[in-house]
Amino acid sequence: MITWLCVFCFLLAAALLLVILKILLMRRALREICRELQEKLEEDTNTLLRVSSRDSSIRSLAAQLNTQLRLLRDRRHKYQQGDRELKEAITNMAHDLRTPLTAVCGYLELLKQDCLPSRYFDLLENRTELLKTLTEELFRYSVLLAEEDWEPETVLLNSVLQECLASHYSDFKKEGIIPEIHLTENPVSRSLNRSFLCRILDNIISNAIKYSDGDFQVFLDESGEMRFSNLARDLTPVAAGRLFDRFYTVKTGAREASGLGLSIAKTLTERMGGTIRAEYRQERLSIFLSFSARM
Repeated sequence: MITWLCVFCFLLAAALLLVILKILLMRRALREICRELQEKLEEDTNTLLRVSSRDSSIRSLAAQLNTQLRLLRDRRHKYQQGDRELKEAITNMAHDLRTPLTAVCGYLELLKQDCLPSRYFDLLENRTELLKTLTEELFRYSVLLAEEDWEPETVLLNSVLQECLASHYSDFKKEGIIPEIHLTENPVSRSLNRSFLCRILDNIISNAIKYSDGDFQVFLDESGEMRFSNLARDLTPVAAGRLFDRFYTVKTGAREASGLGLSIAKTLTERMGGTIRAEYRQERLSIFLSFSARM
C-alpha cells in the first residue's frame, strides 16, 4: 500500500513539474511575442513574428498575429499612398485654380480702370468657365464617392453608346475629328445604372477628344467589350498607367483638365462590377471597358 502511494506521489509530482515547466515555457513564448509585436508595430518592416516555442497553440497565435500584421501593413501603405496622392492632388488643384483665378483678378482690375480692351472679355469669360468646370468636377467627384447605392436597370449598350457619341458631335467637329464607329449589330444588354454608364462614356469620350492627335475609334463587340482608341503621340506607357489616378493630368500644351474624368469613370465602373483599363502601343491609347453579363 505504501509502495503504491509513493509511486502515485512521484507521478503526481512529475506531472506537476511538467505543468509548471509548460507554463514557464508558454510565458516565455508569450513574452517573446509581445516583445516582437511591439517592435513590428514601431517599425515599418516586412518581417513577421518568430517564436522559439513548438507549442501548437503558441504557434497558432503567432500565425494569426502575423496575418493581422500583414493586413495592418497593407492598410498602412494604402494610407501612406493615399496621403501622398492627396497632398499631390491639393498641390495640383491649387495650381489649376490659382492660374485662371489670377488672370480673372487681373482682368477685373483692368475693368475697374476702364482700360480693358473688348477682346479680353472673351478671355475673362473663358477663365471664369474654367474655374467653374474645375470646381464642379471636384464637387461631383466628392458626391460620387459618398453615394454607395445605385438602381440597376436593363440598358442596351449599343443604344447608350450611340447617344453619347451623338452628344459629342459638336466637340468632334470643333477638333476636326471624324470618329470611326464599329458597333455590333446584335443587341448587347446589361443590368446597369444608365446614368452612371452615360457618365462613364462621356468622360472617356471627352478625354479622347481632348488629347487625341486627330482621330478617334470606338468598337463594341458581341461580348459587350467596348474599346476607345485614339492617336496620342505625347503620351508614354507610364503616363497611360496613371490615367485613372485621381487628379492626374497629362501635361500637353495649354490643355486644361481637372484630372478627375477617368478616375470617376473607374470608380463608377467598379461600383457596377465592371472593369476598365488603358493600353498604350505604337503611339495609340486604347481604353477597354466591359461589364459582366450577369449582375
